[in-house]
Amino acid sequence: MRKILRNVTDFICNTPLIELSNTWNGDGKNGRLYAKMEFIQPGCSVKDRAALQIIKDAYKNGRLTAGQPVVEMTSGNMGAGLAVVCGAMKNPFIATMSEGNSIERVKILEALGAKVIRVPQADGTPGMVTGSDIARAVEKALEIAKERNAFYVDQFNNPSNVAGHYLTTGPEIWNDLDGNIDAFVASVGTGATFVGTSRFLKEKRKSIFCAPAEPEGAAILKKGFVVNPKHIIQGTGYSMVPPQWDPGLVDDVITVTDEEVEMQTRLLARDEGLYVGYSSGANVCAALKLLKSGILKGNPVVVTVLCDTAYKYSTL
Repeated sequence: MRKILRNVTDFICNTPLIELSNTWNGDGKNGRLYAKMEFIQPGCSVKDRAALQIIKDAYKNGRLTAGQPVVEMTSGNMGAGLAVVCGAMKNPFIATMSEGNSIERVKILEALGAKVIRVPQADGTPGMVTGSDIARAVEKALEIAKERNAFYVDQFNNPSNVAGHYLTTGPEIWNDLDGNIDAFVASVGTGATFVGTSRFLKEKRKSIFCAPAEPEGAAILKKGFVVNPKHIIQGTGYSMVPPQWDPGLVDDVITVTDEEVEMQTRLLARDEGLYVGYSSGANVCAALKLLKSGILKGNPVVVTVLCDTAYKYSTL
């Protein structure tokens, strides 16, 4: 029976897992690698589910009212998710974005009805957005929110960002695998995907191995310092410990290089038919390193996230 959706927000969440059998051929003996297909959501990324949770919670607690503008700093994905949700709920959406993010992301946001304000970079370069670049975009978002009496999303500090994954991503993975999961790997921007999902999974079974992925030169979580804040994984690795970070959920931190990420992203397209972005490549690369490390015993099941589509990038 065909399901008829009330509006586009009904299509957010409940994404399927796909086994990356051409990427990791475990033959049922050396483990299995699954990835959650977040790029098929309306805004084409994992951020859709967090955007929906944030706006729903803001209405529930009275911080947002009908017709009130919504403002947020974004690298593109949260912006697209918010544009989709705000459009459905008839709240005008304004996004501030570093000029280092790809122009494709700007075009997507504008097509979805958002007003996009691009902010000059502080120390990054096109395609490589740093924590300082993000800070500038945040300052602009705060300025606009004050001027327009708008609801400022504040995704880095907003607990609804983490809750969106605790309430949806974690349970979906657990239920789809009937609890047969040994490890979860996810790259870190705001940290919400990793923290929310890992928190749920570890409440179900504490032994589930949870590992964030970081750019090798900006591995602040693993090393405590940054060698080079510039890297190709847009939307992650901002050379800062996220405000809602929970180190108690971390069993190990896995680092990846730009070269490894670029190669793995291209292999996902060629070998699996999955045209996804660099953060997806980073996640799969880190998951493969975990599988090959021997840390996980027996015949482990590892799950990671395909964060967004490659159509949002200039170079893929």
